[in-house]
Amino acid sequence: MIGYIVLGVIVLLVFLMVSVFNNFAKNRNVVKDAWGNIDVALKRRYDLIPNLVETVKGYATHEKETLERVIQARNAAMQVPDGDINAQIKAENQLQQTLRSIFALSEAYPDLKANAGFLDLQNKLNEIEENLERSRRYYNGTVRENNTYGESLPGALFAGVLKYQHFDFFEADAASRENVKVSF
Repeated sequence: MIGYIVLGVIVLLVFLMVSVFNNFAKNRNVVKDAWGNIDVALKRRYDLIPNLVETVKGYATHEKETLERVIQARNAAMQVPDGDINAQIKAENQLQQTLRSIFALSEAYPDLKANAGFLDLQNKLNEIEENLERSRRYYNGTVRENNTYGESLPGALFAGVLKYQHFDFFEADAASRENVKVSF
């Protein structure tokens, strides 16, 4: 009789472990899919940035430092290894801040602000940023579900054994929450 009870408990634990494993796999894949949506928009942004910088260069030639920071931030974000979501988030926050400085420059240069090419690039970048915002919200929702499951029961019981993966939220860093300062 005791053997059947022990066997029943073992079978129950195996079924529980399989269920937890399947939830970990599903949550991880949903998070990675959500990140894929962000990644597509980021690649579109990377392609657009050089055109934007070249357009601004013609009007704001003495703003070389600002333009170089944008290109450096873009290059740094592009060099983050695939799959390193947490490092990508950090690099994207830095790039976001440098892009804000370009749009602040447009306020100081009326000719630039009226340039059709610049306005078109700015509109495209705004569209990409809106897509990124929606994708980030979705990503954060999937991260919340994944992390909550992995940190609560029964997930927490098997997290180490089943290689549960914790993901960071895509949040604005402190520097990107500040207003951009342009001085001459």
